Amino acid sequence: MEPNDTSARYDRIAQWWQTEHQDSTYGIAQLERAIKFTSNQHAALDVGCGSSGRFINSLSKHGFGPEGLDISSEMIDLAQQLHPEITFYREDICDWLPPKLYSLIAAWDSTFHLPINKQAPVIQKLCDALEPNGVILFTCGGGHTSSEVSGAFQGQDFDYSTLGVDTFLQILVEHHCTCRHLEYDQYPQNHVYIIAQKT
Repeated sequence: MEPNDTSARYDRIAQWWQTEHQDSTYGIAQLERAIKFTSNQHAALDVGCGSSGRFINSLSKHGFGPEGLDISSEMIDLAQQLHPEITFYREDICDWLPPKLYSLIAAWDSTFHLPINKQAPVIQKLCDALEPNGVILFTCGGGHTSSEVSGAFQGQDFDYSTLGVDTFLQILVEHHCTCRHLEYDQYPQNHVYIIAQKT
């Protein structure tokens, strides 16, 4: 599934997403763990920020200057209404060029929707957009090999892909990032989150 197809599906559930996730703690403990590894609280980026603003709120609370990026126009419109003071980008992360370096980049349950051939370039781009000692948090499918699966969520069909944990770790090393934490946090589901730091 191409990013624009994913965008259209998230457009349809953007209002539900905001209502459901605005006060949700899903992913917040993992974000808080990533924040502990940061040495600076400059700019931060939430990739696939959605409409709820829960990561934006947490990043602001910790002194970061957060920004949000999402390919869904409806998600961005709703997020902007909640946080008119925040910079949001309505962009495809595959094509977007970071305008600055970031102290922290979070891509929680977002980049795993990308086609498999776009996974590596995007993770490489995000690593390169970190300032020295900057931290990246992202989720991916576990396992040791690349794979693609399809599933349904809130009546919408979505595709998911992964390069496999070992390949993601290799990309991090090649782009001067060291893995600080890796966890199968929803076992037995094949959901992994990785925290890495720019060296």
